[in-house]
Formats: sequence, C-alpha cells, structure tokens
Amino acid sequence: MMERATRQRMTMATVGGLAGLSFYALSEVLERHWLPERPALVLIAFAVVFTFAVLGMAGPVRLGRASLVAAPLAVAVALLLGWASQRYDSVSSMFDQPIPVLSALVLIFVPLPFLVAALLGRWRDYPLLFAEAWTIVIRYASAWLFVGLVYLLLFLSDLLLSMVGVTAIATLMDLGAVSSALTGAMLGLGIAVVDELSDAVSPYLVLRLLRLLLPPVLLVLLVFLVALAIGGVDRLFGALSAAVTLLGITAIGATLVTSALDKSDATATRSILILTSARIMAGLLILPAALGTWAVWLRAVQYGWTPDRIFAACVAGLGLGYGGLYLLAVLRGQGWAGRIRQANVTMALVLLALAVALLTPILNAEALATQSQIARLDSGRITADQLDVQGLAEWGRPGAAALAELERRAQEPGQEALAARLAARGRPAETEARAASDLRQDLAVALPLRPVEATDLRDAVLASLTALELEDWLRLCRAGATGGVQPCVMMTADFIPQFPGPEVLVLLRESDGWLRMEAFGMADGQIQRRQVVNLGATLPQGDTALSLLHQLQSQAVPQLAPVPLNALQMPDLNLMMVP
Repeated sequence: MMERATRQRMTMATVGGLAGLSFYALSEVLERHWLPERPALVLIAFAVVFTFAVLGMAGPVRLGRASLVAAPLAVAVALLLGWASQRYDSVSSMFDQPIPVLSALVLIFVPLPFLVAALLGRWRDYPLLFAEAWTIVIRYASAWLFVGLVYLLLFLSDLLLSMVGVTAIATLMDLGAVSSALTGAMLGLGIAVVDELSDAVSPYLVLRLLRLLLPPVLLVLLVFLVALAIGGVDRLFGALSAAVTLLGITAIGATLVTSALDKSDATATRSILILTSARIMAGLLILPAALGTWAVWLRAVQYGWTPDRIFAACVAGLGLGYGGLYLLAVLRGQGWAGRIRQANVTMALVLLALAVALLTPILNAEALATQSQIARLDSGRITADQLDVQGLAEWGRPGAAALAELERRAQEPGQEALAARLAARGRPAETEARAASDLRQDLAVALPLRPVEATDLRDAVLASLTALELEDWLRLCRAGATGGVQPCVMMTADFIPQFPGPEVLVLLRESDGWLRMEAFGMADGQIQRRQVVNLGATLPQGDTALSLLHQLQSQAVPQLAPVPLNALQMPDLNLMMVP
C-alpha cells in the first residue's frame, strides 16, 4: 500500500512539474512572439484547463482516464476562448473584461464533478456529484496551502543561508523554469497526499461549519426584508452596489442551504433549528434575487447596457433561477430537500450553458453593449456629450466599428456636438479637452458655490486639480440638470475648527447615479486633500441624490452641526471611533 502511495505521489508531482514547465515554455513563446497571440492563447488555455482538470480528477479516477476526459474539455475551452478573442484586436484587450476569465473558470471547474460521475456511470447522481464537488474544492485548497508553505520554507531557508553567504536558493528560484516546475510539482504532490487522507481531510468539516452560519444569515435577511417593508425601497441603494450585495447574499444563502441539506436525507443536518432555517431561507431567496435583478435593470434603463451590466444581468438570472426553483421545492411540501438537490444539478448545467454562451456570438456582451449605447443616442435618450466614447473604445471590435460609423456621421451637417465629443478622445492627457486655465474658468461657472462669495478658496481648489480632474468634474457638472438642479455643488465652511480657515466639500453625482465626495483644506499656504466619511448608513443615490443637491444649492450658507466624538490622543496616537 505504501509503495502504491509513493508511486502515486511521484506520478502526481511529475505531472504537476511537467505542467509547470509547459506553462513556463508557453509564457516564453508568448513573450518572445514566437507564435501569433491567438494560437498562443489557445495553447496556454489548453495547458491550463488540461492540468487543472487532470489534477482535480486524479484520485477518484485513474490518471490515464482522467487525461482522456480532460483533453476534450481543454480543447473545447481553449477553442471557445480563441473564438471569443475574435471580438478584440488584441488578446490582452479581451482580458480587461471580467466575462472571459470568469466564464473560463466556470468551464474549468464546474464540469469536473460531472466528468468524474460520468466515468463512474452516474453523471446525475446527486450524492456523488455533491461529494466530488466539495472534495475537489478541499483538495485544491489544501494543495495550494501546501505550496504556500513550501515557498515560505524556501524564503526562510534562503534568509538563513544568506547570512553565511550562500545564495543558491535565491539563484535557483530566480530561474523561471525552476520556480514554475517546483510550483506544479508541489501542487501535484499536495493533491496526491490530500487524496490519500480523504477520510481525514474531508469536506464535511467545512460543511458542518457552514451550517452553523445559516441561522444568523437568515436572521440578517429577515431583518433586512422587514426594514425594507417598513421603510420602502427609497433607501435600498446605498454606497455599495445594491445589485452586488443582493445577489451576493443570494449566492451565500443557496450555498448554506446546500451545505445543510448535504448529499442526501441520511447525511443532512439533524438540527431542527438549522433544518428549519434552511427551509425558510430556501423559500426567501427569490426576494433578494428579484431585488438584485431590479437593481441591475434600473441601471440598464437609466444608463444603458455595458459588458459589466450584462454580466450582472446573467448573475441576476442565475439568482432568479436558484430562488425560483428553491421556492417551488418548498411550496410543494414533503420531499422539498430532494427537489432542492436536483435544482442544484439543473442550475449547474444552466451555469455551464451560460458560460459557453458568453464566449460565443449567442451572448456577445460587447456587441450588445455597443448596440445599447448607439440606440440610446439615436433615440435621443442621451446627447452626444453623454455618449460613453471611452466605453466604446474598450468594447473590442463591435465598439470600434460603432466609433467608425460615428466618425462618418459626425461629418454630416448638424452633428457638430458629436464631432466635438469624438474629437476629444485620443488627445494627450494634458491637452485632452482644452488648456487647464480654460477648464477652470468653465468649471467655475458650472459648479454651484455656497456661499457664493467664497471664490478665492474655490479658485485655489480648482488650481490644485490636474487637467484630467478638471475635465472629469466639468463633465459631471454638465451631465444635465434635472428640474433646475445641477449634479454638483461646492461648499466652503469651517468643517474642522482646530484648523485655521474654512474647508471645502464637493459633491458630484456620477453618471451611474452615485454621489462622490471630495474634500480639501488649506495647510502651510497649500491646498491639501482631506478625508471625508459619511456618518450615516448610506449615501443617497438617484433621485434622492438630486434632492440632496437641490437642498444644498438652495442654502446660502452650508448648515453645520457639531459631531459629538472624542479621540484617544497620545504623542504618536490619535484614535477615533466613527459611529
């Protein structure tokens, strides 16, 4: 038995080491331009997917069989990434967007439990899928921890030996081939050892710990829903993205429910509290998922689609799928836990299909975002000044084609505003729009000042800004007044009494509706930035932000109130608790 374990360790370490060397060789090919970048991308993607799939499946499946199954998966993912790269003029531009990377990660790891189960003849067997999915997570997490410990040991060993003039370790690790091979070998070795100790290094410890979190998370969700029902949705959107928060809690809730129900009724939690919490959570998940979807939809209606919003919409759709299937499972009564387990299988397949769609013309986020922006311009919902030219420039070939068409359109009579908007892009940063002095003059007119006579301090603050900052502020102030309310305001007042003279607080409404805060003060005759925090729960957004700006602009002098705070002061210490 020991000889077999030793052979498996050596085999896995060798496979990992060879994979590390292949990654190093492919990186050299890419860096030295020995291959065109798209073929190089396909080769690198194949190597990455093949390696992680083989190492992830090895153990439950013999290495040879794992390789035979991993190869088609690696080919498919590599070709999909190569296909998706055709949306961009360069491969590097594609990875500026999150969709290709996240879709590839889904296609690498989500199929692995299905492939292992298929090799064992039970590809829809939920207990097997559940066990393999969590085992792969624990196997990789433990193995990467081992890799980290190896490098920590090497670092400390190098420090020790360097004290006596021996630098062999540092010299070796500076060689890219050595470090890559070592990383791969240690990863393979770590996975082999973890697989040997599958009884000891079990995912069930993690699952049982996760179950304990279910009641408090459910309590937080219930408090949120009750407060929302009492206070309404006006305060729903705060300083953090509402969609990210709501969809994040949906994902966490689904994970906790899944951990409580385990792979079967026989292994599910026996705690009445946790099981009841799981059932209630399963029935409620549709609510944060729906609210998150609504938040994404509001952004899209107000500001148009972008690749990021399309990705958020895909996540929202998954949240609705999980929430809807979980709710139906609970409402159908007895056997609800089994139906939730099957819903997890269904949604995993939906997730795979969605990841494939995002890498193909079926769901080309860049093309859809481009069409959205152009349609908004053509329909008059936005003006040429509000057109997201920078976004179009970043959205690959669809965006480039749209810009080319806009350039042609800008030559037509009556399109002077569009021509000016397009002409502003591509210039050097220091002269991107106009000279800084002209920008300051224009901003002084566009930016409401309270009190209006504090022009000297305003001019000093504007003089401290770069041309790009001036351009940004001016763009936001000119984004369009609603009901006579400018989307910006500058206020001067004695915010910090212990400092001489007044300070400056600027509020700017971003294009997505969020408020941005900027603060300045005078020190040693120079304008310096100050830190500003919001002591309330959230910053207003959307129409609420406009209402706040209207109130501030209607005040002749900013209204201040003391904040009852104390700080712990020592010679080298000044600590303050912020409520």
